[in-house]
Amino acid sequence: MENKTEMTMFHNNILFIEGLIVTEQTLYPGFILFLLAYVFIMVSNIGLLVLITMEKALHEPMYILLCNLPVNDALGASVMIPRLLYDVVKPASERYITFSECVIQAYGTHVFGTTSHTVLMIMAYDRYVAICNPLRYPTIMTNKMIIKLTVFAWGVAFVLVGILLGLTVRLSHCRSAIENPSCDNPSLFKLSCEDLLINQIYGLAFTAVLWAFSVGSIALTYVRIAEVCLRSKNSALNSKAVTTCSTHLLVYIIVLTSACFAIVLHRFPDYTFYRKMATIMFHVIPTGLNPVIYGLQTKEIKHKILNIFSQNK
Repeated sequence: MENKTEMTMFHNNILFIEGLIVTEQTLYPGFILFLLAYVFIMVSNIGLLVLITMEKALHEPMYILLCNLPVNDALGASVMIPRLLYDVVKPASERYITFSECVIQAYGTHVFGTTSHTVLMIMAYDRYVAICNPLRYPTIMTNKMIIKLTVFAWGVAFVLVGILLGLTVRLSHCRSAIENPSCDNPSLFKLSCEDLLINQIYGLAFTAVLWAFSVGSIALTYVRIAEVCLRSKNSALNSKAVTTCSTHLLVYIIVLTSACFAIVLHRFPDYTFYRKMATIMFHVIPTGLNPVIYGLQTKEIKHKILNIFSQNK
């Protein structure tokens, strides 16, 4: 009887996580590659955040809102890569994670994915006001408005993801294997043998509404910006609009494409390896490229970085 109880507790609280399947030949190269990627992501994002914080010339609404991006990218990399490195060096049969740790990782993963959209939405709004209402920009983009936009970007993610995971945590589970490189909501509710209709409806509705608002708002913003630029004869304004908007749009396309591959491949169990790689790349590619793109494309940030290197020399 006691043995049966212990087995039940083990089954309910300890999960097996499949992780990334590696061979002896790819173990160390893979570990080093992911470790270097993580170090680069953290150094570049934290460096960008510190640069904006320390340089008074960058204390403008555009750059203050930009600070949300490296914070979110550091979160996205940290919820995935350290655990992945830990699992890679362990034998496949010994990769275990507690249910609580799995839920926390899933929560961080979905907050990262959601905030990737909402942060870019508020940044698009800032660009819209700056280009379409330049005279009213200082009165609209006040410190109070920046706080409201930031709270919106993170608050939406925290609340909606909290409901998403709350619906999943309430389920009992009859399985104990996470067939993914990390924990996420679909992997968690697939552990249950109960009726998953509510979870599936909310999950699909959540994704559909988020993407509809994200794509729709940013598309409308850029249509309006394009109209203003086409009517304007101010070459300096148009040049600045193209520079700032192309950087933002490139980052958004990278996030959208990476997320799309990860979501679509979740629906095809036969493509397990590609699904796992798409999930990992969603946490690696945008988080690594975003600070590079903004560092190279944004003139003010680029000049500050070059000044720092020249002073060091």
